[in-house]
Amino acid sequence: MNNTIDQEELHKIFPQFEEPLLKEILSQSTVKHLDEGDEAMRSGQYIKSTILLLNGLLKVYREDDEGNEFLMYYLEPGNACAMSMMCSARNEKSQILAKAVNSAEVLLIPTHLSEELLKKYNTWHNFVIASYRARFEELLQTLDSIAFKGLDERLLFYLKRHVKVSGKEIRLSHQQIAYELNSSREVISRLLKKLEQTGAIRLHRNYIEVHNLNILD
Repeated sequence: MNNTIDQEELHKIFPQFEEPLLKEILSQSTVKHLDEGDEAMRSGQYIKSTILLLNGLLKVYREDDEGNEFLMYYLEPGNACAMSMMCSARNEKSQILAKAVNSAEVLLIPTHLSEELLKKYNTWHNFVIASYRARFEELLQTLDSIAFKGLDERLLFYLKRHVKVSGKEIRLSHQQIAYELNSSREVISRLLKKLEQTGAIRLHRNYIEVHNLNILD
């Protein structure tokens, strides 16, 4: 477990940041290790730092009043959590839940430093704006899949997005997929079986092997 990061390592993850910016970030930020399933943010929590993902993978969820979770998007290494930026800047409670998919490390930049960097570095300002834009575009895609597509198309969208960030072996149970799509295991299993019959995927006992999801386009 590594709870520190040096300037060279940070520059590899964020190559757009110049040396003085990297030095200022490292001077006051801390690295936090997350095990699989650990929360980087939770709903109702006051956020005091901007969260940058150094390695691993995070899933970002929206929760309803009953605690049901809906997958919104993923965060990959080199991404910032735009919601952490917004909540920390406005001293508001988080309205999302972010969990580690696997072992991960995040860099926590104190709110006051993040605000100072906005005034001093165009690269940081551009990074913040780009982070907001990227998350907004992902939210639009998710909204489109909910509002305009049937569950079979939503499942296909879900699988493609998972392959993009995690590769062609999807190690999720049918129940986990159903939970994240607000459906039932029986329905998801039936749809996955149909996908298998097309040759798009192959179902195994503990994972789904993706062959060609574009075959259905």
